[in-house]
Amino acid sequence: MTDTQGLEAVALTKTYGEGPTATHALAGVDLRIAPGESVAIMGPSGSGKTTLLHVLAGILPATAGTVMWRGRSIADMSDADRTTLRRSEFGFVFQSGQLLPELPAEENAALPLMLAGTARAEATARARQWLSHLGLRGMETRRPGELSGGQAQRVAIARALVGNPGVIFADEPTGALDQATGWEVMNSLTTACRAQGASLVLVTHDVDVAHWCSRTVQMRDGLIVGEARQAAPAQEVAR
Repeated sequence: MTDTQGLEAVALTKTYGEGPTATHALAGVDLRIAPGESVAIMGPSGSGKTTLLHVLAGILPATAGTVMWRGRSIADMSDADRTTLRRSEFGFVFQSGQLLPELPAEENAALPLMLAGTARAEATARARQWLSHLGLRGMETRRPGELSGGQAQRVAIARALVGNPGVIFADEPTGALDQATGWEVMNSLTTACRAQGASLVLVTHDVDVAHWCSRTVQMRDGLIVGEARQAAPAQEVAR
């Protein structure tokens, strides 16, 4: 690979336990995600899709195989380098948002920058730009308890994007939302990723959510068993 390429998994396995009781969450996964590409990972419960996302993101170590990001093996990085990677080059959106309830929206969104050492004033200014871009102008000082579910997820999207990452990992980002709010969140997420040129790796059980991505991969028993490209992703229809 060269440093112009994106994220690549080669022969990934992830095993929990040993011997006859071992669970093979990943059984040899190959997956390449190009810069700016959006990929939905689907499959039944226990198929390995969330484990794959966590291994790709460097949250979990692989039992065997390789994850490469821009020409570097994540496994060969030090713990400190992996932490920096997740903070600066990867962004995360989870089902619940995982915002800090005591912080206002602008500080929740600015958190990755402040943890990386950016001055508070600069970090919150950049966060406010993203909040405005995501339709949250005027809500910068509201705490998560003062926001709707969809608004809180858009704060989480701003937090994921504020550091200009190369990849956004999203684990069931609309799972706790109604259909209309989920549509708004996916429109915001895919539009923002496209504007920033970030790749999107999305785990979902919802076919309608997967249609927002340019490619869908299907998992079963720890393996990718099929994939399809969208002729017209929902984000194109939404423009």
